[in-house]
Amino acid sequence: MTKKYFIIGNPVSHSLSPKIHNYWFERNNINAVYEKKEISENELKNVVNDIKNEKIHGINVTVPYKQKIIPFLDKLSDLAKKTESVNTVYKSDNMIVGDNTDIYGFKESLINQNIYLKDKIAFIIGAGGVVPSIITALKDLSVKEIFLTNRTFYKIEKLKIKYPELQLLKWGEVTNFDIVINATSIGLKSDDKINIDFDNLENHKIFYDTIYNPPVTNFLSKAKSDGHRSINGKLMLAYQAQKAFQCWNNLLPNLDKKFLDFIKDD
Repeated sequence: MTKKYFIIGNPVSHSLSPKIHNYWFERNNINAVYEKKEISENELKNVVNDIKNEKIHGINVTVPYKQKIIPFLDKLSDLAKKTESVNTVYKSDNMIVGDNTDIYGFKESLINQNIYLKDKIAFIIGAGGVVPSIITALKDLSVKEIFLTNRTFYKIEKLKIKYPELQLLKWGEVTNFDIVINATSIGLKSDDKINIDFDNLENHKIFYDTIYNPPVTNFLSKAKSDGHRSINGKLMLAYQAQKAFQCWNNLLPNLDKKFLDFIKDD
């Protein structure tokens, strides 16, 4: 029997997850297939039921369902509990488990690029499902301070209740930082622009976009032309996928040069 895995969200058409997981299934001789499934919120319960009934053997969860899927699950991993954010779901001991591999994905993508943030200042743009994972990862990496901004201010006020150490900025305000992370979906469309002015920064900074498709958003394009270092979310995607694959198959696949070349141009 061919096992079935999906990425669920809305939108999911841009996702590279099927390419990644199907590559690893083939390399490791696992009889499974991974596909995209764009769903509406009222379909979440049905998807979870399909995992219970083993019609589906695992899912990844993306925007906007990382929190919304939680009520339908039986159990959360410690990291999923800590962040209240789930991106990987599977069945274990007859229970449907929600896990978080985004923290691992973000941390490993920085380490891979030889970026070390101990005592540095981070600035996050956004308040969506992946932001608690990024905050948790940054704290694990011993950053000195985390600033947060979002177009809808009350959403970051809610995050500050969970993470009191956060410094909140109104939309458009900029502070001194070492790394700025776009954790919004602004950039998925080619004409998307983040209306924050980064023209008066001192020294070169790191601009990190969690978006990987397109590989160069307007946010990264402008940063690069201004002489800053720019990184997209492809390595984060690859590392979180690696950990999710391990959750499902009890096997950590290789992120070797052959694999990185395979996903490089997408």
